[in-house]
Amino acid sequence: MEIKFQLLVPGAKAPVYQTEGSAGCDLSACLPLADVVIPSGEYRKIPTGFAMALPQGYEAQVRPRSGLAARNGVTVLNSPGTIDSDYRGEVCVLLLNMGKEPFVVHNGDRIAQMVIATYQRASFVACSSLETTDRGAGGFGSTGV
Repeated sequence: MEIKFQLLVPGAKAPVYQTEGSAGCDLSACLPLADVVIPSGEYRKIPTGFAMALPQGYEAQVRPRSGLAARNGVTVLNSPGTIDSDYRGEVCVLLLNMGKEPFVVHNGDRIAQMVIATYQRASFVACSSLETTDRGAGGFGSTGV
C-alpha cells in the first residue's frame, strides 16, 4: 500500500518504520525555529511538517511511543488520535507531559507513532429496546477486578 505525503517544511522528516515488524511508523517533531518545552501536567501541539492523503476506507491512528512514556511520562493526549482519509492538513501531535519534570521537544525528535488501519462506517438504526445480555448495562469495572 502506498500513501502519498508532502513535506511542508524544509528539513521535515517523513514517517518511517524502524523495523520490519513495526506496526507503527515514527513521527518526528518539526521545530526548525525553537525547541518546545512542555511543563509537567501540560500539553502542546507539536507539528510534524508533513501532510498526507490516506485512501478512502483507511485512517491513521496517532499513538504514544512507549519509550517516551516509560522514561519521561510523555504520552499522546487524545490517544489514539485519528487522522481521517479526507484530511489534508499538517499532521500534528498533542503531547501531554505526565512526568514530574518539564519535557523538551527538539527538532527531529521521534514523538509518536502512527498506525494505518482500515475502518467501516456504520448505519445507526433507532429502536425502542435492545437485546438483553448477561452483562446488561454494567460498565466501568462491572466485570470484576
